Amino acid sequence: MPGLEGKVALITGGGRGLGRAEALELARQGVRIVVNDYGRGLHGEVEDSPAQQVVEEIKELGGDAVADHGDVADWDAARSMIRRGIDEWGSLDIVVNNAGFMRDKMIFSMTEEEFDSVVRVHLKGHFSVLRHATEHWREVGKEKGEVYGRVINTASEAGLGQSVGQPNYGPAKAGIVNLTMNVAVAMAKYGVTSNAIAPRARTRMTDGTNAFSAGPDETGWDPLGPDNISPIVAWLASPDAANVSGQLFIAWGKTVRVMHQPMIDAQFQAEKPWTPESVGETLAPFFAGRRPVMDGYAVDLTSEYWRYGPDGPPS
Repeated sequence: MPGLEGKVALITGGGRGLGRAEALELARQGVRIVVNDYGRGLHGEVEDSPAQQVVEEIKELGGDAVADHGDVADWDAARSMIRRGIDEWGSLDIVVNNAGFMRDKMIFSMTEEEFDSVVRVHLKGHFSVLRHATEHWREVGKEKGEVYGRVINTASEAGLGQSVGQPNYGPAKAGIVNLTMNVAVAMAKYGVTSNAIAPRARTRMTDGTNAFSAGPDETGWDPLGPDNISPIVAWLASPDAANVSGQLFIAWGKTVRVMHQPMIDAQFQAEKPWTPESVGETLAPFFAGRRPVMDGYAVDLTSEYWRYGPDGPPS
């Protein structure tokens, strides 16, 4: 893609799945890659990091890459991975945050550690990396008057609807959306863009779930393959997307949705200060014809997987 040649990107969770696909796509566009992968299993267990394997794949493509094995939620490790590209190639232009894992349980069964560990990696991990990246870009902007900075964060539809069994992962992903918008506003004057993607893709975290059971079509193309997500990441990282910031995208297969902020459903105005009785008299008729949960903010947005399949509802 024009304008990406020679840029430097950090991709966290870059050893597998979405991160690997994004690293390879950006490398094809001439981007130098810091491939970060801490070496943890689906549930946080220690395992060998595949970061160096992806580095070798990139080099086979004729690209340039280095491996990083730091913990994104560790303050000093996050600083080091930001510095890695700067020390190696003299700049940092793109940050793609992917790192995370899952520990699903119902709210009444989840332990404190299961909640803390998932929120730590997803939400604090995004924050720690972006804290050091934005500090760097701010200093460059103050010195040179302009900076090239692109943030692409990984959210989830679990953070938009209330995904049952994920009272840790869903809130963490919702926080990532808010963090993305915060960075977009804070860094706009420096020329840094910040966007989030909620991908539907078959990865280790979705393997075996009904929502991602559909396989390749008769041509061999997989509508839920991670490779379908990497093109929008490459575009958002490019100069062509300089005027795109503070956006949330849902992407899968051949579909990209641009999401809108939550809309006001209804508003009620009292002539006098509210009392419990007047609140009831006003709101009870409104909710009388509505179904609990299903007609409210708590509807599970991921339910359209089962209603419509991987292609979503008819447009």
